[in-house]
Amino acid sequence: MGRRSVPPAAADLLGMSAALAVAEKGMTAGEVPVGAAVVLDGMVVAAAHNETIASRDLTQHAEVIAIRRALENGARDRLEAATLCVTLEPCAQCAGAIVLSRVGRVVFGAFDPKAGMAGSIEDILRHPRLNHRPEVLAGVEEKACADILRAFFQSKR
Repeated sequence: MGRRSVPPAAADLLGMSAALAVAEKGMTAGEVPVGAAVVLDGMVVAAAHNETIASRDLTQHAEVIAIRRALENGARDRLEAATLCVTLEPCAQCAGAIVLSRVGRVVFGAFDPKAGMAGSIEDILRHPRLNHRPEVLAGVEEKACADILRAFFQSKR
């Protein structure tokens, strides 16, 4: 996947800042520091970090939790007008949740060459046979997003 040269909008930077903040909280809690934030109408309506360890449920990724919280908070029944900002390229599970909840845009920071499904391994988010394909903007705050992951994994060695 080629990197887009379109600069991120202010709402994208707001969302990524919120995602990085919750990723830091996740790291403090011993979780892999991935954060996600749902931005709707220029406001962060939900944010979450991975909770796989705390919940003892490997499906509790930041994106899934943030989407669920946005819907629970009355965002809408679908998230077509929302942007999901996430610090790491979504995996297959999260890409599926994004498509099913009809997220309009996905903004992510760090690429995931081992599990990324927004272009690194495959591109579920923009697969031509799916009935919903969100706009994707990659590499927003990429260094900050990669640095927090790198620091976490170095601390585990």
